[in-house]
Amino acid sequence: MALPFKKDLEKYKEIDEDEILNKLSEEELKQLESALEELDPENALLPAGLRQKDQTTKQDTGPFNRERLLAYLEKEALEYKDREDVVPFTGERKGKAWVPKQKPIETRKEEVTTLDPELEEALSSATDTELCDLAAILGVHTLVTSTQSYDGSSSTEGYNNVIKGEKVKPVFDEPPNPTNVEETLQRIKSNDPTLTEVNLNNIKNIPIPTLKDFAKAMEKNTCVKKFSLAATRSNDPIAVAFADMLRENKMLKALNLESNFITGTGIQALVGALRDNDTLTEIKIDNQRQQLGATVEMEIAKMLEDNTSILKFGYHFTQQGPRARAAAAITKNNDLAVQPFTPKGLWSERLCHCTDSLPPVQL
Repeated sequence: MALPFKKDLEKYKEIDEDEILNKLSEEELKQLESALEELDPENALLPAGLRQKDQTTKQDTGPFNRERLLAYLEKEALEYKDREDVVPFTGERKGKAWVPKQKPIETRKEEVTTLDPELEEALSSATDTELCDLAAILGVHTLVTSTQSYDGSSSTEGYNNVIKGEKVKPVFDEPPNPTNVEETLQRIKSNDPTLTEVNLNNIKNIPIPTLKDFAKAMEKNTCVKKFSLAATRSNDPIAVAFADMLRENKMLKALNLESNFITGTGIQALVGALRDNDTLTEIKIDNQRQQLGATVEMEIAKMLEDNTSILKFGYHFTQQGPRARAAAAITKNNDLAVQPFTPKGLWSERLCHCTDSLPPVQL
């Protein structure tokens, strides 16, 4: 059953829209366009600037001029008439002004101690030595420091008071590192046998290429046993260079890289190199600029479990699991280091000696 309004629409099916549009004039087309825009002004398929036709008839004022715009806005604001107040402002204040409460000032009265005339006369005529003895009897000697205690012996100077101030001892700054960087690098390259320890701590102006040269020179050095590079602003490229050095150098015993800018990437490179190094016994990597994270700490713990030569590892773990595993691994390595060594074949010799002393068995 067709609805009534559908019957009315049947007559519009055979109409040709193009023919009707061709018969319209320009004014009629503009009116039609305006009517269509009013029917759907928020068409989401069109850009915002094309959803509505520009209907202004004013001419363009030219390019943007900020000073002219500000002057126009100020002029319009001054010419705009203010709205009259329903109740005119007279400046009269109503109510009471708030005054903060004043707290009463507590006056403390000092207690006046009165003594017998004889005691006052004795105290006024007493010497400093006698006052110190009296203070020790009354227990006031506990206020006196070890350097100010009175031993009871008479002295010519005496004390002006029971408590005597101490002189402040000045604390001087730590002197700079006297190591000559260039000379030390040349001695490492020449494999100087007298150079067994290199200390570059707290030298903050060493260029990164120079630090990489140190790592490259240490690959073939056989004399240096301890290398310290703490607080030198070393970063990940330096850590990678020293990781490559640890794969080649088999004579270094201690390495210190504390207080630098090494991240987890550089530490992982060092950990990977330590898996192939069985001569290094001490390494310090604590106090870096940022925390290493649980993943890197777990890699460190696994490396310590595989490496039996490291006896000292300087790092403060933030996770409980890696900390416990690393502590157990370091303890095991130290126990293996102090275990007495039994030469090969000793047990076989003892066994032969025991069998020779036994009587022959008769069958």
